[in-house]
Amino acid sequence: MTKQCPNKKCDSPFSFKKDGHFRRKDDGKIIQRYRCKTCQTRFSSATFSLARWQKKRTINTPLRVLLSSGVSMRRSAKILKVNRRTVEKKLPYLGKVCALKNQKFLESQKNLVSKAQVDDLITKENSKLKPLSVSFAVNEKTRHILAVEVARIPAFGHLAKIAVKKYGKRKDEHKKSFLSLLQRIAPAITEDAVIKSDKHKTYHPLIAKNLPGRTHETYKGERGCVAGQGELKKVKFDPIFAANHACAMFRANVNRLIRKTWCTTKVPQRLRDHLEIFIFYFNTVLLH
Repeated sequence: MTKQCPNKKCDSPFSFKKDGHFRRKDDGKIIQRYRCKTCQTRFSSATFSLARWQKKRTINTPLRVLLSSGVSMRRSAKILKVNRRTVEKKLPYLGKVCALKNQKFLESQKNLVSKAQVDDLITKENSKLKPLSVSFAVNEKTRHILAVEVARIPAFGHLAKIAVKKYGKRKDEHKKSFLSLLQRIAPAITEDAVIKSDKHKTYHPLIAKNLPGRTHETYKGERGCVAGQGELKKVKFDPIFAANHACAMFRANVNRLIRKTWCTTKVPQRLRDHLEIFIFYFNTVLLH
């Protein structure tokens, strides 16, 4: 529990005493009440929780599993027998909780990652004319996903002119997003680490500048196999298998990333929340 009084107008040093308790209605848990000795503000041990005011706490864990197992938000609501809006409201909360846990795990890996792989996954924001780039980093030895970033990018190829005509010019946030990814994983990367990736033109200058002294190895992209929807490669030995396997796991287990699906991302931040949920489940459950 925090050591700060919930009353923002209370400037005195925080000291409190027990002041009864109550039984929480949704899960039956006994919650301790407290009272600030300075301003007499009453609060409880649940006041500072991210789940404050929630009335369906019991579905948080099963919902996290469903969202990490290729089940859509609408179908998750039917399985758990709750309203679809309840699941929509739970997604940002679960994303924030899992993001904090993923960041704590990344901090525990300080100066431990000697081989890492980085890659990008392309998806869409409601339309193929508004693509999104998902940048992520993987520990090659343990296959833990270290971090992820989501960025808006302009349409490319034969859709570029159509996208500009329909939606106007779209900002390219990929470079900024990939830079943020490198800055996040930098404390975990050893000084003599090897960073592997494909031959994306953005990678090398940013890695050389932000991870100096590390060796950056690049490999030509290979043809994808059908089973991995293009993410797993049709070769006997894939030098960036950890990254491609993580891509395939994203595609298979996050419903909005499946190539042919009715589910799409309408808000990039919700995609980020969904990915944080899956990364926590992948690192703590699937890898064990």
